[in-house]
Amino acid sequence: MIDGIINVYKEKGYTSFDVVAKLRGILKQKKIGHTGTLDPMAEGVLIVCLGKATKLVDILITSSKEYKASMQLGIKTDTEDVTGEILKESDLWKSLSNDEIIEAVNSFVGKYSQLPPMYSAIKKDGKKLYEYARAGIEVERQKREVEIIFIDNISIELPYVNFDVKCSKGTYIRSLCRDIGDKLGCGASLSGLIRNELHGMRASDAFKLSDIERLRDEDELDKCIIPMDALLSDYERLDIKPQASKLLSNGNKLKPISFYPSKQGSICDGTAEKLYRIYDNDKLMALYRYDESNDIFVPFKMFL
Repeated sequence: MIDGIINVYKEKGYTSFDVVAKLRGILKQKKIGHTGTLDPMAEGVLIVCLGKATKLVDILITSSKEYKASMQLGIKTDTEDVTGEILKESDLWKSLSNDEIIEAVNSFVGKYSQLPPMYSAIKKDGKKLYEYARAGIEVERQKREVEIIFIDNISIELPYVNFDVKCSKGTYIRSLCRDIGDKLGCGASLSGLIRNELHGMRASDAFKLSDIERLRDEDELDKCIIPMDALLSDYERLDIKPQASKLLSNGNKLKPISFYPSKQGSICDGTAEKLYRIYDNDKLMALYRYDESNDIFVPFKMFL
């Protein structure tokens, strides 16, 4: 079984689930998961975790993301993108100046309350919203606070507007386009989306499924497999002492004295709620969380 991470370039027409299913066939292993769903019309970075690295999915999925987005002014659809059924059309965009459009786009930078789309995987009463939507049922949704970290490189070729955007977890770019269109008074729908970056992984470095299949056939899969601790460099490394190795392998709580002195300073100084990478003989064994109140390290993720 392969343990590690692949930066996959998801192509248009595939669902994120399609990518995972195809990789299971290419790599001949079942334990595979992805971080951050992309719609079929979207493309770009899809981080795929293999084997033990699947335990990192819930950590990586919280990362901010960068996109290159395109929207078409003058249409509103049921899916909030151009693949959906048109609900309303308007030609008011023809009277808008570039400055008015740029001002409206930039006004969403920062935190704002966003209503998620009906065509999404958010659950309501045990069912995903898109299941209601496909049945023609619209249910009440709660707005959620999201953050647009920046918007840059706005270009306008009416009725299309293109821009780069970095946003927090849980942000729907489709819904951002909808909200911009509403603010402009003409409506808008997402017309194109590329995820350029996720957790330090960039689209320019990603591998298409055909690339991965070719590397498998050439017995060079190692060229696309990233060690799972490569995405955990934000967490300080601690090395276990030999006498505490068995306690670690059993997933026990550990005292600070169980580790060699940290190269980054004194262990535990101001580190409440901080995660640590725990190594034994240079092998990543676990992520531990420091419990400041009890001065002890508690298992968070074990990779045994």
